[in-house]
Amino acid sequence: MSYVESNLLAGETVRFRTRLHWKLYVWPLVVTLLVLVPLTVLMLRMHAGMWSGVLVPLGLLWLLAAHLRRASSEFAVTSKRVVIKMGVMSTRSLELLLPKVEGIAVNQGPGGKLFGYGSIVVTGSGGTRESFSDIQDPLALRRAIQEATDARDRSLGS
Repeated sequence: MSYVESNLLAGETVRFRTRLHWKLYVWPLVVTLLVLVPLTVLMLRMHAGMWSGVLVPLGLLWLLAAHLRRASSEFAVTSKRVVIKMGVMSTRSLELLLPKVEGIAVNQGPGGKLFGYGSIVVTGSGGTRESFSDIQDPLALRRAIQEATDARDRSLGS
């Protein structure tokens, strides 16, 4: 069970969910395929001994670390809160009630616009500012927060 589902309040439902973008895999994959594999082949041809068997596993460990980072990160908007959790061994989380959200800034460079990732800065009441980067579809996350806040305001106003 995910962090979000295991921490839902009574009557709370998940309205939107996203995760870290797949770009986390790019550097580990590129370095492993274009640097570590060719170096390993070269070392095997030169009979470099045990060092030839170390490089590719290091690249695979880097890929595994990227996968764990992505798999352990959750970004969700519920009917009552914004819930963000990152990390496996050490966890960073933000759970902000919708009425306490003052603003959501989205930053996307050209690569982010092209491939659908960016960073967000959530500002809560009291000046709390939390920044999160490499989020998949940050504009949809901002829109979901705005829609959940709007829906909550309308239900309280009726």
